Amino acid sequence: MMQRRAFLKSSLLLAAPTLSIPAIAKTAQAVPGERTLRLYNTHTGEKVNTVFWAEGQFVEDGLKDLNKVLRDHRNNKVAQIDPELLLLLTQLNDKLDNNRELHIISGYRSPESNAKLHAASNGVAKRSLHMDAKAIDIRLPGKDLKMLHKAAMSLKGGGVGYYDSSQFVHMDTGRVRYW
Repeated sequence: MMQRRAFLKSSLLLAAPTLSIPAIAKTAQAVPGERTLRLYNTHTGEKVNTVFWAEGQFVEDGLKDLNKVLRDHRNNKVAQIDPELLLLLTQLNDKLDNNRELHIISGYRSPESNAKLHAASNGVAKRSLHMDAKAIDIRLPGKDLKMLHKAAMSLKGGGVGYYDSSQFVHMDTGRVRYW
């Protein structure tokens, strides 16, 4: 990746005499930036700080690291987290100007774990998007939970739930809805 960036930069410099200044600026802005997530799993104590998007594509090693930390901690089952959910989390971080760790209460949830939780609590959906690796429950220490909820809703990226008594906000990539 670094070689590609260096090549692109040197190509721009070599082409500069033939390009106008606006064309150089436009080309430089067209190169997509890296996207990074910093997560802390409250159940396992694991942390990850990884780039999962660079050079206009997803970074396989970064996705694997995130999938591992977001696994079902009850039985260690790993699923491929919806990349749109990861992008939504970076949008939330941008909106909040956050560069600290998001605390993860729940990421992927296997059907077995979800069934047990559903049987024990009416607050767990029988057909939860956690089972499809399209939902996450988060908190951001030092930030007001209501502010986190409001920021997540403003993204209009899917479902957003507010759980004051459990101190987390739910986000998913399903249809836009709020509770």
